[in-house]
Amino acid sequence: MITGRKWVRTAVVLAALALAGVLVADLGTAPTGDTLLTAAMAQDGGDPVPTPPAPTPTDPVDGAPNKPTIGKLLESGRYLFLLGPLGAIVALLTALSFRSYVVKQDEGNEKMKEIASAVREGAISYLKSQTRLIALFLVVTAIILAGMGAGNLLPMTAPIGFFLAGVFSAATGWFGMLMATRASNRTAAAAQKGLNDGLRVAFRAGAVMGLVVVGFAIFDVSAWMLILAATGAFDSPDAIAFNILNFGMGASAVALFSRVGGGIYTKAADVGADLVGKVEQGIPEDDPRNPATIADNVGDNVGDVAGMGADLYESFYGSIIASMALGVVAASYFAGADSDVTTTKLSFMVAPIAIAGFGILASVLGTFFIKTKEGATLAELLHSLHGGVTMSSLIVAAGVLGICFLIYGNEATGGSTVWAFRMWGAIVSGLIAGIFIGKRTEYFTAYDFKPTQSIAEAAETGPATVIIAGLGVGMRSVVDPVIIIAIAILAAFGLAGGFETVPMGLYGVAIAAVGMLSTLGITLATDAYGPIADNAGGNAEMAGLDPSVREKTDALDSLGNTTAATGKGFAIGSAALTALALLASYLYSLRDSMKRFGDADAASMTDLMADVKAQAGGGLDPGGQPTVEALTSVFDVTILNPMTLVGMFLGAMLVMLFCALTMNGVGRAAMGMVEEVRRQFKEKPGIIEGTEKPDYARCVEISTGAAQREMMIPSLLAIVCPILVGVLFGVAGSMGLLAGALSAGFCTAVMMANAGGAWDNAKKYIEKGHHGGKGSEAHKAAVVGDTVGDPFKDTSGPALNILIKLMSIVSVVFTGLTLAVNDGRGLVQLLADTLSK
Repeated sequence: MITGRKWVRTAVVLAALALAGVLVADLGTAPTGDTLLTAAMAQDGGDPVPTPPAPTPTDPVDGAPNKPTIGKLLESGRYLFLLGPLGAIVALLTALSFRSYVVKQDEGNEKMKEIASAVREGAISYLKSQTRLIALFLVVTAIILAGMGAGNLLPMTAPIGFFLAGVFSAATGWFGMLMATRASNRTAAAAQKGLNDGLRVAFRAGAVMGLVVVGFAIFDVSAWMLILAATGAFDSPDAIAFNILNFGMGASAVALFSRVGGGIYTKAADVGADLVGKVEQGIPEDDPRNPATIADNVGDNVGDVAGMGADLYESFYGSIIASMALGVVAASYFAGADSDVTTTKLSFMVAPIAIAGFGILASVLGTFFIKTKEGATLAELLHSLHGGVTMSSLIVAAGVLGICFLIYGNEATGGSTVWAFRMWGAIVSGLIAGIFIGKRTEYFTAYDFKPTQSIAEAAETGPATVIIAGLGVGMRSVVDPVIIIAIAILAAFGLAGGFETVPMGLYGVAIAAVGMLSTLGITLATDAYGPIADNAGGNAEMAGLDPSVREKTDALDSLGNTTAATGKGFAIGSAALTALALLASYLYSLRDSMKRFGDADAASMTDLMADVKAQAGGGLDPGGQPTVEALTSVFDVTILNPMTLVGMFLGAMLVMLFCALTMNGVGRAAMGMVEEVRRQFKEKPGIIEGTEKPDYARCVEISTGAAQREMMIPSLLAIVCPILVGVLFGVAGSMGLLAGALSAGFCTAVMMANAGGAWDNAKKYIEKGHHGGKGSEAHKAAVVGDTVGDPFKDTSGPALNILIKLMSIVSVVFTGLTLAVNDGRGLVQLLADTLSK
């Protein structure tokens, strides 16, 4: 727990780290390049800005001898690239080992097997239906991207990479869901032996999800690096990096479909089961007499396991590819006069792969530190899980220092000891920020602390005050993550040299996101563990096991609720850093499009490059490419440009519209579920008496159909809107759109996820005997609050972090189209120019 003076100390440490970023910026030999200050001096008639140095003889602007090769790729980071494939192999082999351990455990009695089988069949049925829609989307979009490639708007490898990234994203959900549905009855059976036995089974099943996610992601990126370097298809590291950046759209799009569809499914079933079963009929949660209980358990797997897996797969994948893209830009400034710039750029690309690969190894080690004792309290269970995460984080922090010395401390590429420590500080700032966001999320959502307890107290005066209190807690909880992320951004930007050279600072922020997600293998395991423990409790209840078993599964379930809330906070925090890195990557992806158009002898691109070169300092970086300052100036990306301002309003509006569509989707689906459950209770009175069996399959069908219908419009909205804004309002409008969506989306996502988690745990706090306990009026009021919070925390809230990243990556992929419309200034500007003549 971080409260009181401990929290103050935490804030001081983070603030000191941010301040160090500013102060250390003056140490050592900084990379040369344009800055905002010198550009301003030139514009104001001050001293002339010196022309950036010409590209060094080894700079691969045009020279074929400097093409990336496998030899150069391996040597660039002193063979650190191999940590990527090694991490992938270790992750997947460990996941296979954990799977083998889980499936060997006792499945329980025949009733437990029957229940688990019904849940597994329902989950498979839903994912098959969702996979058909996703496959259709991937194929159609790949064809569209191939057409753009034929028109020179994209590299021709983009459709292939897009498709494969989407397949890997969907596959992580399948693997995680299949493991989770096999583990629920085994966890309940293990809990009959002891709490630690149940924890071990549930956690290792969750670890399969976490390790498959990071294993597939790092394998995908590493394999493409090797393939593109081996084929010699691209003449520079820049071309490789920005080609791979386009692939992220596949992972993000599938993640949004999975998260939104799974979230609507699970909450429709959950709300229907709670409102009719608990409130109207007064029967316990997971009572086998409730027709929606199987659908509810299915939903836990397709939403909180498959959806979360795809979600964090694209976060992990996106942070790596964004760092690679920004790294090749920053390397032009970092490389010394006598350096091989190709090697420096490849080293900067290898760094995020090496960090992620080492983080996987640390995560695997951390999983073996998680255990507990019989009769452990929630605080002790949390301490056990946190122990594994903390151990992994410490191992990463130590290992990353070595990586930084090998890459950023290498004098041959322009590095030094000072730079090694600076970049290490930038990476660790992201790691620290992730830990503290999780801690603060725990404080606002766990029932051991005052915020959630205050909601339970408000339940004594009815559901209205429960909702008011929950919204207040959710809104208050936004403050801490925003401050933490702001400090982390300042720290990473400053330590990486951003106050002297903007591209280095942007690279520092991107690499900080990789640092935050480096322990994802174990962090996601603690999250995926939650729904497995929840299903184990349902299995024990429906199978009629001894109440002592349910007590143990309830303890594991309560822990799972807290870890799930913490995981959502972590995912949203990482999304903020990753989305910021993608926002910067969007500007630089324009350079890639401008080069392709220039190669095609487009007259408009010649004029545009002339505008760039006319900027202060020549408008070019040491590699002969447009600087970020020149790009923002040429496309007038300023707050005073109405195109940018309109884009910002549209971005914030899309966040609200997305939440409205997903919330209403849950509401409509839940109404259908409530009507069905009521119908069954009315037409089959023997269900309540225990003489008739409910029609579980019908409830599963309702949730499946509703999820497929309701997920399409909000998911497609995130894809279509960035394209339309780019065409209508140009680069300035797109930048405004992404900035508005990032700021509004981050705050809204934190509020919704934490309010929902707090409502849920307030109900569980009352169920433990406080404020009248189960069946009391306070308990009924808390159930209403929990029902309102369900789509907050499991549908709209967590899907927002995918929304802001997907909008960014879609904008990146369609930069060529944006640039082709009125030279990147949009149709609205064209209309305005025409009318003014």
